[in-house]
Amino acid sequence: MSRASKNVQLTVGDAELTVDPTHGCRISSLRIGGTELLRQGERYGCFPMVPWCGRTGNGQFRSGGELHVLPLNPPPHAMHGTGRDTSWHTARETGSEAAFYYDLAEPWPYPGRVTQTFELAEDSLTLRMGVEAHVDSFPAQAGWHPWFLRTLGGQDVRIDFDAAWQEERGENHLPTGRRIDPLPGPWDDCFGMPDGVDVKLTWPERLELTVKSRDEWVVVYDEQDEAVCVEPQSGPPNGLNTAPRLVTPIEPLEIATTWSWVRL
Repeated sequence: MSRASKNVQLTVGDAELTVDPTHGCRISSLRIGGTELLRQGERYGCFPMVPWCGRTGNGQFRSGGELHVLPLNPPPHAMHGTGRDTSWHTARETGSEAAFYYDLAEPWPYPGRVTQTFELAEDSLTLRMGVEAHVDSFPAQAGWHPWFLRTLGGQDVRIDFDAAWQEERGENHLPTGRRIDPLPGPWDDCFGMPDGVDVKLTWPERLELTVKSRDEWVVVYDEQDEAVCVEPQSGPPNGLNTAPRLVTPIEPLEIATTWSWVRL
């Protein structure tokens, strides 16, 4: 196994996936029938959020009574983890599957390993991510941040979902801890779905794509003109502090999401 120096491309039928391991192991392109679904650019595509998701308040969290400080990017919070800014290693690749990993290091204070796999089919894409602890246990989160194009050359995309609650967002953009009834958009908000994430994106007369995950948290962001985001994740923003999920040497954190599509 060696450090990846080139993009990895998977193709099944008319579905084409490109993964860029050296730039955060992000999906740089997802094309269906020649149509690109993701916003292009080094900050976009779809990147992994790990070992935390969204904002960690003031870049600080506690574990075992010890206070840890993370870089602020941008201030006043630490955003989206370190995985998106790291060069990953390629573990394997075939025509329809690929696997990657990187070892946790500074500024993350605990040793461990993150793995990510991609499995492409003619009408779906399944992503999986795991976080392993090498020595000490630690809190962690994992998820994905796709930037879906708002339009595929026709009408704007429509986002449909049925959430049990919405995390009330404070002026500091962190959840207040209060759960409220879901509000109409525009959104930069976290929603709870106890039966699993299930969000449908519809580009009228073009494509219908469903994002599903067994995990119950999803952030929906649609405040930009160019793209919308549907982000399945293992916990809410600032969850290292408010809803810590402990990763131990014998119990990794694992999360998966499947995107399935049909043409209209």
